[in-house]
Amino acid sequence: MKKYIVFILLIAAILTDNKIVVAQNDKPLYTAALGVQAFTFRKSFPIDVAKTLDTIKMMGFTEMEGGGGRMPPEEFKKLCDDRGISIPSIGVGYDQLVKSTDSVAYRAKIYGSKYVMCAWIPHDNGVLTFENAKKAVDDFNTAGKYLKEQGLIFCYHAHGYEFQPYENGTLLDYIFKNTNPEYVSFEMDIFWMQFGGGDPVSLLKKYGNRWKLMHLKDMKKDTKKDLTGLTGPENDVPLGTGQVDIPNILKEAKKIGIAHYFIEDESNYVNEQVPQSIKYLKSLKQ
Repeated sequence: MKKYIVFILLIAAILTDNKIVVAQNDKPLYTAALGVQAFTFRKSFPIDVAKTLDTIKMMGFTEMEGGGGRMPPEEFKKLCDDRGISIPSIGVGYDQLVKSTDSVAYRAKIYGSKYVMCAWIPHDNGVLTFENAKKAVDDFNTAGKYLKEQGLIFCYHAHGYEFQPYENGTLLDYIFKNTNPEYVSFEMDIFWMQFGGGDPVSLLKKYGNRWKLMHLKDMKKDTKKDLTGLTGPENDVPLGTGQVDIPNILKEAKKIGIAHYFIEDESNYVNEQVPQSIKYLKSLKQ
């Protein structure tokens, strides 16, 4: 009887003391540094690099993925350093990665980056073939090995077109299985994974810590999906307003130890949408 009374009193305390309940649910879900993909500001960087970086700083970003375009890397790095913005990851084109791996590594080191990301496998007619994927696997293993020797980590940014069927899975499965984990890691773009018909949470669980980086972006709820890896900017909406399950993705990403997150907004309204996305991220609770 005494145990029963104690139990009832405990339940009553929980129901009447809102502070107890709130304290259990008031921890922020997103606790990583606030990062942005440079492509988000693709229209303003060519006009004025310094002012664009001022905007990025003003929004609260302390990390950026990307580089200074045609600006000498030393100069761009100095501008970022002056504003407290680090560059943990840079993006490179496929041909650069394969044909100029040494210069890619050199540039990454100037920026102080740890990761080198490639976001596109060349393919014709909008269809990734097995031959395309096989060549990419060979090239990624070779480039990834060299980059590792230079103290860098190569990440392939999957783009959604890799969900072409192959054997009992997809070409994305083939790329994961046939790239050497010592040399090749991955960046998840949660928008493109969803656009290609994949489930970001399931893919995070399936391939675990082979995912190192993440692009945070959301997709308009009625967007038509396909395997092109291409869609209009109107389908890129502020985080939390679309169809992507951001909270559960972040929970799983935390479990596997994603190293860096970058908001990427490909819409034509980044100055309005990016602050909304930041506010949404900060509002999420565990």
